[in-house]
Amino acid sequence: MVKRLIQHGNSVALVIDKPILELLNVTFDTPFEITTDGRNLILSPQSEGNAEIDVMDSLEKINKKYSNALRRLGK
Repeated sequence: MVKRLIQHGNSVALVIDKPILELLNVTFDTPFEITTDGRNLILSPQSEGNAEIDVMDSLEKINKKYSNALRRLGK
């Protein structure tokens, strides 16, 4: 299947046909992760597990960096 980008305001958009969305079990509000290998655009639905892991990783970094300040604020 060949698709073309369409003008959308000052940006461009790629329209994904409904059968493909159904095949991937995604909707218009599904978050996607966009990556590239330098030549290809890779569009992947973000799974719920990945979001939770990202949040937990962020919390761990915050706790490491600001643990003393957070402990003092808690007193």
